[in-house]
Amino acid sequence: MLDVRRMQVLSAVVGCGSVTAAAADLGYTPSAISQAIAALEKQAGVELLERVGRGVRPTAAGVLLSEYADVIGRQVAEAETALGDLRAGRTGRLAVRYFATAGASLVAPAIARFRGEHPGVQVELKLVDPEDPLPDVKEGRADLALVVRPPDDSGGPEGVRLERLLDDPYRAVLPKGHRLAGKRALELAELADEPWVGSEWPGSCLDAQLDACAVAGFRPRFVVESEDYVTAQGFVAAGLGVSLIPRLGLGGLHPDVVIREVRDPEPRRAIYVAVRETAPEQPALRGLIDCLREAARLSSQALIGSS
Repeated sequence: MLDVRRMQVLSAVVGCGSVTAAAADLGYTPSAISQAIAALEKQAGVELLERVGRGVRPTAAGVLLSEYADVIGRQVAEAETALGDLRAGRTGRLAVRYFATAGASLVAPAIARFRGEHPGVQVELKLVDPEDPLPDVKEGRADLALVVRPPDDSGGPEGVRLERLLDDPYRAVLPKGHRLAGKRALELAELADEPWVGSEWPGSCLDAQLDACAVAGFRPRFVVESEDYVTAQGFVAAGLGVSLIPRLGLGGLHPDVVIREVRDPEPRRAIYVAVRETAPEQPALRGLIDCLREAARLSSQALIGSS
C-alpha cells in the first residue's frame, strides 16, 4: 500500500524541482526527503524521479503519483473543513421523534427557529405516536425525542437522559348546556359521577388523568374510548359524556363544547426532551433543544395569558 505522506513529499519535490528545495520548503533534511522517495519507489516498484543536472524531474509514474497526492491533499483539506463545520454545528443531520400534540405548538416553531440559526443542518422528523420512541434514542436511531412522563420523573430509562420542557395541564371538555358549563373552573371531584369519553392511549398521558382522579377520590367511568382529541370532542358535543384533554390538544375546538379549568387537583402531563446519555456533545443538538425550550416558554406564556 502506498504511503500518502511519502506521496506528498514526492509532490513537493516535483513542484520544487529538486530534493534540496523541497527539503527547505518542508522543513526536512535532504537525506530525509531522499529516504522517503526511495521508500515510495520500493512500494511502487518503479522509479519516480530522474536526475537532470542539479535537479530532478518526475518519471511518468512520478507525475501520476504526484497528481494523486495533490488530489488527496485537497480532499484532506476539504475533510478538515467539513469536520470543523460539523463540530461547530453548521452542518450535520438530526433525527427527531415526536408525538402529535407536540407538533404544532412545540416542534413546528422550534424547527423554524432552528433552521434560521443552523441552515446547514438537516432535521428528520418522524411522528411516532403512540409508539414509544425511547428505544430509538437509546439505540442511536434518533438523536432526540419528545416524550410524556410523570411530572415528578427526574430520571429515565437506562441510557437515556430526560430534560423537562413544560407541564401541559388538562382541561375539562363539557357539552354546551351541561349543568357545570356555567362555572369558570371545576373541582375534579365534580366530574366523578359523569360518564367519561376517553381521549388518551394507555400510557403516561392516561396515567396523568387516572392519578389525578385517584387523588380526588374516584375512578372515571369511561363509556367511550376514542384515543383522539378531535374525536373525543365530537362525542362530548353529542352529549355522550365529559372528557379531559391537555391544553396542547385543544388546537381546534368543536363549536358545541365548552372548556373549563380543573382544580383540586389539576391533572398535568409533563413533556420532556429525551437524548442518549452517552451521545457526544453536538452543538446542533444543543441548539435544537434550546429552540424547543424557547417554544415551550412561549407556549407557557400563552397558557398564562389565556387563563
